[in-house]
Amino acid sequence: MRIAIGCDHRGVAVKQAVMKKLTEMNIQFQDFGCNTEDSVDYPDFASSVGKAVVSGGADLGILICDTGIGMSIAANKVDGVRAALCCNAFYAERARLHNNANVLCMAAHEGAEHALEVMETFIKASYEGGRHDRRINKIKALEC
Repeated sequence: MRIAIGCDHRGVAVKQAVMKKLTEMNIQFQDFGCNTEDSVDYPDFASSVGKAVVSGGADLGILICDTGIGMSIAANKVDGVRAALCCNAFYAERARLHNNANVLCMAAHEGAEHALEVMETFIKASYEGGRHDRRINKIKALEC
């Protein structure tokens, strides 16, 4: 598995914790930034991560900003991205099982420990397919 990961200035510390955990899990990742707490624009990182996932350069993406809201809105503008803002492990699991989400968006303000639980659940879950395929195909049809 290969993960594309990015954050804005508010998500740097959580992103570092996530990358450390991915290393411990022997999961490859590519860091798309940012790497400082200097103010940046989250759509730039959402775009880079989203495009990496859609192009096949990564299997999944992870995006982190203060609330995760901006990242999820921006990432979902990339055709082929199904970004899910997951506030807990239940949402993360369902996003993968039912929605075939390919980008996880998380809130930095929840802290690293919480983010690691959400991230691990997201990565370990797999799309169920079947009855959900019809809905995913309708989502794809909405893309420009």
